[in-house]
Amino acid sequence: MELQTYQQALEHLKKAKREKHLLMGNGFSIAYDPKIFSYNALSDFIKKSNDPLLIKLFEIVNTSNFEQIMQQLNMSKKIISVFDSKSQGLQRIDKSINLLKESLISAVKELHPEYVFSIPEDKSTACAKFLSDYLGTNESIFTTNYDILLYWVLMRNDIQNCIDGFGRDLENDDDEYIPEDDREYSELRWGKHKDIQNIFYLHGALPIFDTGIDIIKEEYDGKYILDKIKERIEKGNYPIFVTAGNGDEKLNHILHNHYLSFCYDKLSTIKGSLVTFGFNFGEYDEHIIRAINLAAKQDKKNCLRSVYIGVYSDDDRKHIEQIEHKFKCKVNIFDTKTANIWN
Repeated sequence: MELQTYQQALEHLKKAKREKHLLMGNGFSIAYDPKIFSYNALSDFIKKSNDPLLIKLFEIVNTSNFEQIMQQLNMSKKIISVFDSKSQGLQRIDKSINLLKESLISAVKELHPEYVFSIPEDKSTACAKFLSDYLGTNESIFTTNYDILLYWVLMRNDIQNCIDGFGRDLENDDDEYIPEDDREYSELRWGKHKDIQNIFYLHGALPIFDTGIDIIKEEYDGKYILDKIKERIEKGNYPIFVTAGNGDEKLNHILHNHYLSFCYDKLSTIKGSLVTFGFNFGEYDEHIIRAINLAAKQDKKNCLRSVYIGVYSDDDRKHIEQIEHKFKCKVNIFDTKTANIWN
């Protein structure tokens, strides 16, 4: 496969006058700071904790991949339930699964920069420029990242046509005129602008919570967003967060949450071309390939025609070449080091 530069890929799409969409994975955050945003950094954080159960789990499975540990736990649960559905071991596994999820959330939170302005202005501006290329008419940005980097960049910069679907409802609307000073608005709820939404968190994100009735988004209001998230977690509320193991388990989680399923459906119906950055299409990402193929199988005149996959190394390139047959649309590759997202 021919290795293009990012600029060559973008220029080709521009000449073809094709809609383009962006899919970002963990590599987006790693490109900002590899010491903070990586699975290894998260596992190192947990390994340094004093929880013997978590430490033992990492030792037994011998991996820094949370998804693989979660998959092993779920498989163990299924096997034990076949022999003894009332086994105390099932309760211990459930406890371990919940503990792992909670620790992952805590780790991501603790390993963030302290606040939005910890990100140098030049990096934030460069990233905003990169993102703006994917917010034209009928274009979208998708991310599987849980962290707040994307949220911070979108909040800090005046990016045109940037809509994540959240908005406020007037709470004391009784069909009569209410002076502006007397109007009471809700917290940020998802749904008000979903028809024109173009920012999609496919696996959820730290600021997004499911109250059981509404999907809400925490916001900066003088108090740092990470502090507000921490307060919610301490009260027993947890962000919408896909931490299941393999692709099927992730998809099951997604389809049982109306926000996540909406985002997934949008990915499954995109048209034109999809550009990916920092997303390696590993063995736990089959559900994303499935969504891409659903988009490719639409009407030939209105379908996903191609995907441009960013690769960082020769190993990445070989991997994409080996799985190219899984995609039902044309696959191209480009060198992610030429994208210059953060500078």
